[in-house]
Amino acid sequence: MFRTALRNVLAHKARLLMTVLAVMLGVAFVSGTLVFTNTVSDAYQRSSAKGFEQVDVAIRPEYQDSRGDKVGKVPELTQALLDKAAKVPGAASATGVVSGFTAVAGKDGKLVGGDWQSAGGNYWGTEDPRYPLVGGHAPRGGDEVLIDSATAERAGFRVGDTVRLSVDGPVLTRTVSGIFTTDDGNVAAGGSLTLFDTPTAQSLFGKKGTYDEIDVRAAAGTGQGALKEALDKALPAKLVKTTTGARLADDQARAISSSMGGLKQALLVFAGIALFVGTFIIANTFTMLVAQRTRELALLRAVGASRRQVTRSVLAEAFAVGAVAGVTGLAAGIGIGAGLRSLLGSFGGSMPDGPLVISGGTVLTALAVGILITMLAAWLPGRRAAKIPPVAAMGRVHAKATAKSLVLRNTLGSLFATAGVAVVLAGTRMNADSGQAVLGLGAVLLVIGVFVLTPLLSRPLIAAAAPVLRTFGVSGKLARQNAVRNPRRTAATASALMIGLTLITGMTVMAGSLQTSIDKMASSAIRADYVVSMANRGPLSPDVARRLAAADGVTASSPLRNGESRVDGGTEFLTGVDGAAIGRLTDLKVTDGSFTVGGTRVVVDRGRAEDHGWRAGSRFTAHFEDGTARRLTVAGVYEGNDMLNGIILDNAVLTPHLADPADMQVMVKTAGGATDAAKDGLEKALGDNPAIKVQDKQDISDDIAKMFTLMLNMVYGLLGMAVIVAVLGVVNTLAMSVFERSQEIGMLRAIGLDRRAVKRMVRLESLVISLFGGVLGIGLGVFFGWAAGELLGTKMPTYELVLPWGRLAVFLLLAGTVGVLAALWPARRAARLNPLAAIKSP
Repeated sequence: MFRTALRNVLAHKARLLMTVLAVMLGVAFVSGTLVFTNTVSDAYQRSSAKGFEQVDVAIRPEYQDSRGDKVGKVPELTQALLDKAAKVPGAASATGVVSGFTAVAGKDGKLVGGDWQSAGGNYWGTEDPRYPLVGGHAPRGGDEVLIDSATAERAGFRVGDTVRLSVDGPVLTRTVSGIFTTDDGNVAAGGSLTLFDTPTAQSLFGKKGTYDEIDVRAAAGTGQGALKEALDKALPAKLVKTTTGARLADDQARAISSSMGGLKQALLVFAGIALFVGTFIIANTFTMLVAQRTRELALLRAVGASRRQVTRSVLAEAFAVGAVAGVTGLAAGIGIGAGLRSLLGSFGGSMPDGPLVISGGTVLTALAVGILITMLAAWLPGRRAAKIPPVAAMGRVHAKATAKSLVLRNTLGSLFATAGVAVVLAGTRMNADSGQAVLGLGAVLLVIGVFVLTPLLSRPLIAAAAPVLRTFGVSGKLARQNAVRNPRRTAATASALMIGLTLITGMTVMAGSLQTSIDKMASSAIRADYVVSMANRGPLSPDVARRLAAADGVTASSPLRNGESRVDGGTEFLTGVDGAAIGRLTDLKVTDGSFTVGGTRVVVDRGRAEDHGWRAGSRFTAHFEDGTARRLTVAGVYEGNDMLNGIILDNAVLTPHLADPADMQVMVKTAGGATDAAKDGLEKALGDNPAIKVQDKQDISDDIAKMFTLMLNMVYGLLGMAVIVAVLGVVNTLAMSVFERSQEIGMLRAIGLDRRAVKRMVRLESLVISLFGGVLGIGLGVFFGWAAGELLGTKMPTYELVLPWGRLAVFLLLAGTVGVLAALWPARRAARLNPLAAIKSP
């Protein structure tokens, strides 16, 4: 039986080619994802391990959790603590580490490096082994700075050049005293690293006289463990935490692996979708191959082969196909992994040097996925073929499914679909957190139900296209009849395309609706003409708010300043504003009381008011981070949103209790409204600082739109793999259908149907099947998009469903294009059949 199975594979190489390609694409996606993520993770782990070579034990502050009404705080690592650590037996030296955000402007005035990867730190002494100098000297005083070699090369900086910097707002002008190399992963990813001398770094990053970390080197003959024990005995355990360099490297490796895990899971989900779509092709292919060999299988049964042996022979064929697909998919996946690493550099990013990682797990996964998916998809056709009695198979009386099987299938499909709709509707009535899992379960049940019901749905939906098909004469009539001749085959072919379009449509509906809702939120909640913030969304110096308030044309401004407090035994974050101006800068809906901020009068969002049982006139005590308390009065309750929420109070009340006041953003209103001239004036008032964003409502909306557009383009690209697999499925089904109907096509040719009409018949059949799958996919996608929007609406009051009719029409056109393209080869093959030879074929 094994030799028979192998002979059948070799005999049907062309027919199995599309199946191999479909499985190969899915396997390539899986193995490519594993190769790429493992390569990136390994490169960063090697780089981070080098960064810890200069650290034997790291001392970090131990966060002091809040107790009662006290606000938690982070202890300071002082110079005295550093001196004490340096004198511990077994310690050779101790280095104080200071770090923070530092933006660097290039010679063109634009920000160098990514918004989030622009970092700054301190250079220890005159020779810091962490950062080997390749030119110049260590910074001497506050007027000098070091630039990493990658940034210097990108921006064209040399020793002695003047560079413009920003830490928290105000522009700083410094001289490049030297250039250094580093293994910092952020720099490798395209960011920048700027180093100051230690006193300057402490002053700029708000750490005067203190450090973020103290790194201790062990003396010769002292191990990291022994040094850690000595430091633990000498230092206050409740205030600091010591960690060996080896442990830090391991933790960093785990963190990198975890951070890559999200990307890996996302890519594997799309790979799984492609493989899931591929199962329809495999099942279709083996169903048709088995149907073509019914007499052969019946003869094997007649001469003594058991049902189990027949099933095994089909599975053996599937094993051979899956093994070929797994091996070729693995090879393609290695190429994809290498290509993605190169693509990273073409988009301006980079990563540390390292080898391409092809682990044994990747190889086994690729082979296992290819073989298992193929064998699982082929099992049902093989089992179905084995159950046909030999005499019935020889007489081909088994061709049509029994009424009982169709009734059972339709009943199961109806139950799944009904349950899916019910569960989805139930999920939409829950809140966003608890409803996600329910909505996901309902979506799975509904997709399964529609898939099972697709043969039933195919007849009425394809029949609806009959008036259009009649315009094509005999070819159109035959195309409709062929499309509904085998509903199961049509359903499996259309379902492959349906799944891809369901996901694409659902994501498009959600993204478009979210974009509109966020635009509405910004326009309805903000009266300010501009919102000013740091490029990395970090804290702004209070000096920025003062400069903006004094700028020409500014009629009102307010910084948004954050602070932590304890209220009713729990942590509450406070937002400080200019009480006199905030009413002119915001337009938040008030549900109780009035939007009055000043003195001890505050406003709170409705969610927090409900949690604490507050209403207008309620009073509560806020315990600030400096240990003092103040009695505050709720003047009003407002509808919060993602842009502004929480407890809002006057900065005059909040600021005295903050150790290091800093603003998250500043709202500004100008006399002439949002104009190019007004924006230029504000940017000039801030010294044309590349690290600060001055955005009007449209800029904020455009930023969000870019994010959604990038996300959608990534989704389209990843789901494109599933669509390609679906196209292969249509091609495969049509090609094998043409082979099955060779005798029929020959007869049609013999009675006068010309080649052009035969081609038209096959193309129309493909078009009808593809549009059928497209209609189902778009319909399900719109439904899921609506349901997900209902869930999001519980957290976003401004959410409203927006149907992108233009894009939906494009998706339907895409489905039709898939049908037309997929039919090119099968139609040509059908038209070229020799009528006499076709009629004589068995």
